[in-house]
Amino acid sequence: MNHTILILCAGITAVAGAQCGNSAMHSGSTPTNDSTPVETRKPNSDYRPAFAGQTRAPGVHSKTPWEAKVLTRALSRPWGLTVLPDGRLLITEKGGTMRIAGTDGTLSAPITGLPAVNDAGQGGLLDVAIDPAFAQTRFVYWTFSEALPEGNLTAVGKGKLSADERRMEGATVIYRARPAYDGTLHYGGRLVVDSAGYLFVSTGERSDLATRPQAQWLNSALGKVLRITRDGQPAPGNPFFNQKDAFPELYSYGHRNIQGLALHPETGALWESEMGPRGGDEVNRIEAGKNYGWPAITYGIEYNGSKVGPGATQAPGMEQPVYYWDPVLSPSGITFYSGAALPEWKNNLFLCGLNSQHIARLVIVNDRVVGEERLLEGEKHRWRAITEGRDGALYAVTDGSPGLLYRIAKR
Repeated sequence: MNHTILILCAGITAVAGAQCGNSAMHSGSTPTNDSTPVETRKPNSDYRPAFAGQTRAPGVHSKTPWEAKVLTRALSRPWGLTVLPDGRLLITEKGGTMRIAGTDGTLSAPITGLPAVNDAGQGGLLDVAIDPAFAQTRFVYWTFSEALPEGNLTAVGKGKLSADERRMEGATVIYRARPAYDGTLHYGGRLVVDSAGYLFVSTGERSDLATRPQAQWLNSALGKVLRITRDGQPAPGNPFFNQKDAFPELYSYGHRNIQGLALHPETGALWESEMGPRGGDEVNRIEAGKNYGWPAITYGIEYNGSKVGPGATQAPGMEQPVYYWDPVLSPSGITFYSGAALPEWKNNLFLCGLNSQHIARLVIVNDRVVGEERLLEGEKHRWRAITEGRDGALYAVTDGSPGLLYRIAKR
């Protein structure tokens, strides 16, 4: 079954900048053998999976016709996006601005009033989420890299979107993931609101050998999944809430650089995508208090080809990834699909690939990956973030400038 990719000239407001290019259509072809893994390159390492299906699952192919439309090309380094109650999208741009995009591709002027961000390296304005009662409160939450005298860190901001949608009122920093560090890599930065109204926040271990061990420390917020209240306090019920010498906001630890967080639409379980080094990118199902191993265990190797630490892939008391890639997917934002328009995609996990330049679709059954498909590989984009819209379509943004906004839906 073929799918189509439509490059459309959406109506863009005067403040949006560059317009779309000419319309174009491309056809995708059906793989000849759906059972062959989609990855055919040689792995970086000789590590073996801990169980069948942990990597290189059988390839699958969507049978339902679908199409992808470019709604706008006028974004500047988009990083995160979330859906407003009326179906429009609130999008962050790495340099420190937010925009509201209509599903027709129209863009608002930049929203002012946000605190300054340090957008050097991998930093900047990162993810965004809205309050569960946004229609009444108009509260917005975002993650960003903040420069302090002692270094940079991942911070969480909160503000009220003005009635005219032009500025963020009363913007304040509600949480800082300490310690700060004089570096510009591995901020993590994904943000998800759980069913109880608490914020899940991901952080990186800041990349360098000097900070890498802190992913295992309970008195550091680096390399963690955090769970905080909407005022930035440790959420009650956290696994280390009353433990001496542990940060009470910690939810899980032993992470390298999480750039994807999503809640399963039926079970409510928290899932993440995590960047490994050279190989060893992971998908994990996150449970409270669990240790996910970095840097003690990994399926990746150092960029220079040497082993990470002892070169172990398993250790007592450390969780195995549900799935991993070698070579890398370079995963960023993720989302589960819960719509009715494409039933075969229901509860599938979609992951943005940066260096791999495609969106990965994982079919998951009983918390195990049983199939993998590559979407939009021919577009040759670095994919940064993806979410499901109110209309049952998937919306995704590409990395860089110009940044593109895509709508992916049943044809």
